[in-house]
Amino acid sequence: MDLTSYRNKAAEKARSADLMKIIPNGCEGNVLDVGARDGWYSFLLADKFNKVIALDLQMPNIEHPKIQCVKGDASNLNFDDGAFELVFCTEVLEHIPPQNLIKVCSEIERVSSKYIVIGVPFKQDIRVARTKCYTCGKRNPPWGHVNSFDENKLFNLFPMCDVRKISFVGENKECTNALSAFLMDFSGNPYGTYHQEEPCIYCGAKMKKPPPRNFMQKFSTKTAFFIQNFQKFFHQSHPNWIHMLFKKHE
Repeated sequence: MDLTSYRNKAAEKARSADLMKIIPNGCEGNVLDVGARDGWYSFLLADKFNKVIALDLQMPNIEHPKIQCVKGDASNLNFDDGAFELVFCTEVLEHIPPQNLIKVCSEIERVSSKYIVIGVPFKQDIRVARTKCYTCGKRNPPWGHVNSFDENKLFNLFPMCDVRKISFVGENKECTNALSAFLMDFSGNPYGTYHQEEPCIYCGAKMKKPPPRNFMQKFSTKTAFFIQNFQKFFHQSHPNWIHMLFKKHE
């Protein structure tokens, strides 16, 4: 996936603007950008804060006088308690293995002295557009998203904080059901997110496009789509992203 083209989409610009808007006025000290990747949000944060620590599992390559790049693991942050006025974390928690999620959120709380900003997909049905790894044969959620979130789940992940703001961005109409998901699995999940840069969550291999399907697989795919389209008559759309501002208990 071309991140530059992705970031320049209108929907992504709207999401970025909302995340910057949710940051409280007067914040200008140090900020930790957890999961900085290409540095898109680190650059935006540098317009507001005196210093940005851009952290990722692989050392980020970001050149800016206010940005310091750090290689690190969100489940074991090598910073003092309360080291940052604000911890910023978006496009991250949906990728964290479920068994590590509480630990990561606890570390985010620990190194924040005041505020936390979280951005995650809202009520995502991670059965939609999932893939099959044609290296190890296992099913993967789309984009490597192993967690789905709503307001209550996020609130419970940060028990040392109060929620100060919640905003929603975009619209998501995608949904499926157990039968359609089963039929898509049988068909080899031919319409999954195989262009994603995220590797298989099990073996780490790059996703490969599925091979041609046989007659039964094609029939199963069409049946799955028919059931999904019928389901949409009864399914309400919901926001695509949820952004939450937390403030630590005083």
